[in-house]
Amino acid sequence: MKVIILGAGIIGTCTAWVLARQGHEVTVVERQPAVALETSFANGGQISVSHAEPWANPAAPGILLRSLGKEDAPLLFRLHADWQQWRWALAFLRECSPHRTRQNLRQIVALADYSRRCLVQLRAETGIVYDDLQRGILHFYTDEQEFTRAQRVAAQMRELGCERQTLTREQVLHIEPALYPLAQQLVGGDYTASDESGDIQLFARQLAEQASALGVRFLFQSEICRLIPDAKTGQQLSAIEIIDPQGQHQQLTADAYVMALGSYSAALLRPLGIRLSIFPAKGYSATFTVTNPQAAPQVSLTDDAHKLVFSRLGPRLRVAGTCEINDYSRALNPVRCEALRRRTRELFPDACDYEQAHFWAGLRPLTPSNRPYIGASQMPNLYLNTGHGSLGWTMAAGSAYALADIMAGRRPDVDFLFST
Repeated sequence: MKVIILGAGIIGTCTAWVLARQGHEVTVVERQPAVALETSFANGGQISVSHAEPWANPAAPGILLRSLGKEDAPLLFRLHADWQQWRWALAFLRECSPHRTRQNLRQIVALADYSRRCLVQLRAETGIVYDDLQRGILHFYTDEQEFTRAQRVAAQMRELGCERQTLTREQVLHIEPALYPLAQQLVGGDYTASDESGDIQLFARQLAEQASALGVRFLFQSEICRLIPDAKTGQQLSAIEIIDPQGQHQQLTADAYVMALGSYSAALLRPLGIRLSIFPAKGYSATFTVTNPQAAPQVSLTDDAHKLVFSRLGPRLRVAGTCEINDYSRALNPVRCEALRRRTRELFPDACDYEQAHFWAGLRPLTPSNRPYIGASQMPNLYLNTGHGSLGWTMAAGSAYALADIMAGRRPDVDFLFST
């Protein structure tokens, strides 16, 4: 089958490799000059089943209210005169009920765990090395109330098969001695040994090289203008229109098409009558050069008080997080950037060169439920693999394998509510 994939982020690149391995003729269209240069470029690096709790949960409305007027708040909502944003926000609040949170958590954990197993398989087949660490993910807490709530979530995770172990302060420090400067503030933690971390952009680049070797054609610097339905019936997609690197309009045709454009998926699909509830959630990251390896963390960390993650990527320390639901701008907010630097310096004062920070912002394609769209659309030859929010790196491999099964008429081996 001839397949065109729209988007070469981590989702599109993984999908391209899996489909090519299964014998399909694959073309990937991407507006950037290489793979993984937008949302996939500099995220927190965590492949985290243990951090799969949806943003929409009973605590979220209170967090949003407390964040009003605070530029450095972990979760910041800026309302605009944009009915798409308001509709998304109302749907988000609806998903915050305890019942819906439990339902969403169950499905997200199932897909994330499946994806982690798929990543192990993919890594064995490709031999890709990407500053990966299989040392687990350690959550630490400095607030007793938050730690108590986290223990309830950890118990739910264990019921769903995620080995999230609750720890004392002493156990936290034993797993990650670099947290000793915080010892007096720590109240406890939890740890999932099977979670991982790694450089998503390095992974995507190497996977794209192997996909190219399998015959995948990447059309870079090509802007997707519109999706063209069949002129007679309008029931399926007949082509996509792009502007190529020379500025020329072209129409590309295929047997099947895969939407993997993240935050930009909904706008392109809307003229076809396909409504996806996706809104961009801007996340920030800072990357520091490690100058004292003994003082820098060796285990990937999650700081729940500040909603930040820390991953050691070879000689670098990546800190990422926060969620700004605003618009499609990727402009850096200096206050939020400085909050990343300040917190990292507080935790690991002697670990890095904090004056030479590389800041970045990317748009996570967030659905109200945090469940991505994977599977069929209303058009029989148009498939979805988008809306993964902050878990794109965690879910990428599993989403690709699952979609390939669906396109081949097979049922994926995971309990997840796929799009139909």
